[in-house]
Amino acid sequence: MSDVSIGMLADLPRDVGRRVDVGGASVAVFRVGEEVHAIADRCSHAEASLAEGELFDHEVECPKHGASFDVTTGKALTLPATKAVAVYAAEVRNGEVFIKIPEEKHADA
Repeated sequence: MSDVSIGMLADLPRDVGRRVDVGGASVAVFRVGEEVHAIADRCSHAEASLAEGELFDHEVECPKHGASFDVTTGKALTLPATKAVAVYAAEVRNGEVFIKIPEEKHADA
């Protein structure tokens, strides 16, 4: 696993998604309070960016067909999605946000 910095927590907006490309992976990052969560940016049902979806507490709604995903577990919560999306560990250190990317993803960058 590689830790990749995506910037400062203070620059990450609350309660909305932001797409970042790190280590060959497109990641949707969400700040909920002082917590940061990171999941794969593509809905498992259709080609849509989850970072562009609406965030309700710890659930993001896909902007294309309305499927909801838990941003802490990646689990699909509502139809039409039935498959989870990947989750990436996120950590804040000294105000800076880091995403852990598996080596095979990082090697593709």
